[in-house]
Amino acid sequence: MENNIEKNLKHIHALLAEAKFIEAMETYLHDEVELTEANDAPKKGKAFCIQFEEDFINEQLAEFIRYEVGAYAVRGNHSFYTAVMELKLKDGSTMLSEQAVVTEWKDGKIYRERYYHA
Repeated sequence: MENNIEKNLKHIHALLAEAKFIEAMETYLHDEVELTEANDAPKKGKAFCIQFEEDFINEQLAEFIRYEVGAYAVRGNHSFYTAVMELKLKDGSTMLSEQAVVTEWKDGKIYRERYYHA
């Protein structure tokens, strides 16, 4: 199981590094996914999460600058990694997000994921 999760995780990271956010979500989100940003209420369901991301991209994103992954680990059906994402927004500001991401996997898909930001 860990080998499949690691393989999927590496593919997700490659997609995100190319700004293929929607492709990563369509491929790897479980239908019943819950995504939680910091202490916000979780976003639930694959379709809702993808629509939320599409809205952000269309309404706020001006330029993708980078997505870099640091350390990662996989154990059982859980993974953990650190990443830095930098985006230029349409309002002219730059969004720099340093994150730790904790994921629970189910059936080879992201079932629950939480992003801790700095």
